[in-house]
This record gives sequence, structure tokens and C-alpha cells, in this order.
Amino acid sequence: MADTIHQDKRNAKGGGSVRQREDGRWEARCTIAGKRRSFYADTQKEVLKQMRQAQKSGDEGTFVEPSRLTVGQWVDIWLEEYYKQTVKRSTYVNQKAYIERYIKPQLGYIKLQALTPTHIQAFYNQLNKRLSATTTRHCHATLHYSLEQAVELKYISVNPSSACKLPAKEKKEMHPLTEEELRNFLQAVEDEPLPSPYKDIFLVTLFTGMRRGEVLGLPWDAVDFKNGTVTVKQQLQTTLQRGEQPYISTPKSNKSRTLTPAPFVMDILQRVRQEQFKNHLAVGLGWKNDWNLVFTRADGKYINENMLHTYFKRVCTKIGCPDFRFHDLRHTYAVTALQEGDNPKTVQEALGHATAAFTLNVYAHVSEKMKKDSADRLQNYYEKMKA
Repeated sequence: MADTIHQDKRNAKGGGSVRQREDGRWEARCTIAGKRRSFYADTQKEVLKQMRQAQKSGDEGTFVEPSRLTVGQWVDIWLEEYYKQTVKRSTYVNQKAYIERYIKPQLGYIKLQALTPTHIQAFYNQLNKRLSATTTRHCHATLHYSLEQAVELKYISVNPSSACKLPAKEKKEMHPLTEEELRNFLQAVEDEPLPSPYKDIFLVTLFTGMRRGEVLGLPWDAVDFKNGTVTVKQQLQTTLQRGEQPYISTPKSNKSRTLTPAPFVMDILQRVRQEQFKNHLAVGLGWKNDWNLVFTRADGKYINENMLHTYFKRVCTKIGCPDFRFHDLRHTYAVTALQEGDNPKTVQEALGHATAAFTLNVYAHVSEKMKKDSADRLQNYYEKMKA
């Protein structure tokens, strides 16, 4: 099969060419830092991308020969050039944190082509001694996908992380409040002298099942007082790396969902709106609610996650549940709704889960009680029919 030649649209000085080889793969050639370089890929689009990225780094003086790349240099290239454009900003930020905190300090100095399963396994073992199995598995996912890309680019022949053993998955513990604890929590929220709007945040979260970022990022245009609904369409990201600013992103599931809260929840939101209006008038030009958020401080700025945690722990400690987490409010909502007879499909949609089966699997202990209640109802019905 004759070679197919395609000239890239660059000038002669740094230009390159692309051809399809007889084995079906594509090869790109160009001059970088005074040397002729070759790149290979399975598609014309991918090989052009490789060449152009190399040309760009050559123009910027940052090009490194694949044979001289360290793991640290490669994971940075992978993160910025291959991964960043394919995921949400929050996902990119999380992956960058794993790279900067764990992968680069332990493996970054090793030449990419010299990296072995033994290096990686020792890293995982050390990490798992200090941190959770979940963190170790997250680091593995980040490293593994970056090395898979290196294999595709022929920088390495095999992915050394594929041969490594990982710690068993940790089952996330959930601690929904019991009926008595829930009653105590509501009383403590009422009695505790908390600044506005922390009490309202706790109650709205508890009775809607929204995630922390979703309730903190709830905008006023998502609240429909006429129809009594709240649309969860975004979240506020405040868990950040140094130098990062808070930002708005899509919900965890990437899909919006519409809730129909209990009327008293809509009453709370109505009260919050009135109080916010008064604060806006008092602050005047100093008002800073750029995202039109429902829950803000008195000057309109977003609610700081650390302060939310502080006030929440104050309430939890008062009722004798210091280990209760903010996310457990969501679990409490789900368990309470299921126990009170809500349709699992309704609860699933409120939580933003993919399927009702997933919801029932997460709250299996509740579904078992539902089965028993169903059996009891059928038994009563049977005895009624026989009477």
C-alpha cells in the first residue's frame, strides 16, 4: 500500500509532514530544537495533535525528549494537555491535587521509561499506611490513566501500574440520625445562637437531601415559589487548592433535577429572601452576591465552608453526636423519606442517583425494613379478607 502524504499547515521553518505508513499507523515528522522528530499514532488526528503539542513546547523552550522525561514532567503534561479539556473543572482540580501532594513527591524524580511496578507498589503501600484506601485508589487511577496515555504515545511499551495490587475498597460509613437524635438536632438548631443563615442551611439540607455544594450554590432563579419547586442545577466549589478561587460547577451527576420540598421548606426560603433583601439595602454598594446565591453572609458573599463546619459541629456536639458529618444530613433525609413510605423512585430522583436500585442498595438496611413492612401489610390484608 502506497504511503499517503499529508502536509501540515505550518511554515517551512518549523513545518512538518504527516503520512500513513504501510502498517496502517500514522507518522508525523517535524523539526524541533534543531532535530528532526517523529511521532506515531493510530489516527491522523492524534498524530497531528502530538506533533503540534511538541512544536508548541519547542517554541516555548519546554520540549523534553520522551526518553528523558521524568514521571513528574509526564504527569504534568498529561494533566494539562490530555486530561484537562475532557473533564469538569472540579475533577481536574482534584486530580491535580493527587499529583502535587502524592505522586510527584514520591515518584516524580524517576525517569518515565525507568518506572517499574516495584516503584509504584512501594508507593501505594507507603501511602496506604498513612492515608485511606480510597486515597490510594484515587492516586492509582490518576497515575494509571496518565501512563496509559504514555503507552499510546509509545513513550513506554507497557503500563507498569497494571501489575500493582490495590487495597480493598472501603465501604463508606453513613450515620443517619435516629428518630430521637433527629428530634434533638432540630431542638438544638432552634436553641443554639447561630448567625444567619446557618440554621436555615441545616434545615433545608436535612429536608431536601441536597449535597453541601448544591445547597451553598443554590441560586434564586432555581427557586420557584409559585410552583413550590427547587431546581438543583449547580454547586459551589469551595474545597480548593492554595491560590484557587471558589467557582460554580454543574452538580455531581452533571444533570439538573427538580425537587418539590415540603411547604415549610419553601417558607424558610421565603424568609431567607426577605432577610437577604434587608441586608442588601443595609449594605448598599458593598453587596457582593455575584452568583445570586440564596444563602450568603450579611454582605452577600458566599458561605465559607470552614465556618459552616464550625457551626454544624457546635450543634452536633450539643446533642452528643460530635462525629456526625454534614453529608449525613443527606443520608438522614433519604432514610427518613424511605421509612415514612416515600416511593424509592421519588427518593432516587431527589438525591440525583442514577437508578432507584442504586438508592435501595445504598440504604439496604432501610429497604429490608420496607420488605418486612410490606409483608406485614399483606398479612393484615389476607387476614382481613378471611374475616
